[in-house]
Amino acid sequence: MSSSSFLPTNPRYLITGGAGFIGSNFIHQLLREEPECSIVNLDKLTYAGNLANLDDVAGDERYRFVKGDIGDARLVEGLIESTTIVVNFAAETHVDRSILDPLSFITTDVMGTGVLLEAFRKKGGRRFLHISTDEVYGSIDQGFFREEDPINPSSPYSASKAGGDRLAYSYFVTYGLPVIIARPSNTFGPYQYPEKAIPLFSTNALDDHSLPLYGDGKNVRDWLFVEDLCRGLRLLIQKAEPGKAYNLGGGNELQNRDLIRKILHILGKPESLIQPVKDRLGHDRRYALDSSRARSLGWTPSTSFDQAIEATVRWYADHRPWWEAIKLKSEDYKQYYQTQYGADKKQESR
Repeated sequence: MSSSSFLPTNPRYLITGGAGFIGSNFIHQLLREEPECSIVNLDKLTYAGNLANLDDVAGDERYRFVKGDIGDARLVEGLIESTTIVVNFAAETHVDRSILDPLSFITTDVMGTGVLLEAFRKKGGRRFLHISTDEVYGSIDQGFFREEDPINPSSPYSASKAGGDRLAYSYFVTYGLPVIIARPSNTFGPYQYPEKAIPLFSTNALDDHSLPLYGDGKNVRDWLFVEDLCRGLRLLIQKAEPGKAYNLGGGNELQNRDLIRKILHILGKPESLIQPVKDRLGHDRRYALDSSRARSLGWTPSTSFDQAIEATVRWYADHRPWWEAIKLKSEDYKQYYQTQYGADKKQESR
């Protein structure tokens, strides 16, 4: 049975991974659009968790931050006890890092999700929204993946996300828990950690450093602006049918080489900054989603890709202190970048 009218009068959210990219944008939108809500943000603050993303709401009486691990059962149970809605963003999310360290992804994305689900089962709650990814389907040459299609993940990252996705579904089937699964396409916007494509390309270009492009650059991704994703997630909480997965695609397919050129054009930088590098292991060729199920609930992306990518690139240009604190001061970031791409000559001389 559909639950099209669900939303408590005073929703109490537990947001896991809320100091990360999508989680922090989601919290900002909740506080703007749902004035009666209250939020507990549980985040371990690993390398990609950044409380600076939420500086402007830190003093809001509706918001509280708790530092902790979703794998800590006692902590999670205590927080869920006073929660009506759980939104699970907490995850290791970067494909390249999963190739270097797959076990940490399994620990967080599968075991951590299991701890959350078990606490939700014991303590009760009204909705559990699990954030999965389009990458659980694997690659598709033509056409679009639908939610009923088999999942066929290609990397340790996508396999760990597939494990959490199916574990969440199993708690609906076995225990009848009101679990909803969101599978968004590649998401971009402000506050995204600069190991990801758009902030990496933007910030490197701003510093006149090389932009690493995997392989022939013809891999295709479908891009979704983070504000549109957050609206879609809130709609799923209100209207989605428990036990179902929902694709959330942006409808903006672009080859990686064209994405780089677009970013360079926005910043007025030369294409000579593009540096081809050895292709990623197991690199999926194309992701594409059929989002008709989510659209039937009334969701559609409302921001044009050209407007969103321009606004995003300009955000990084206008917020140098935010990303310089990561790229110049984080030993984790510098070590990771060196491992993946080698030292950029201009970075070496800096």
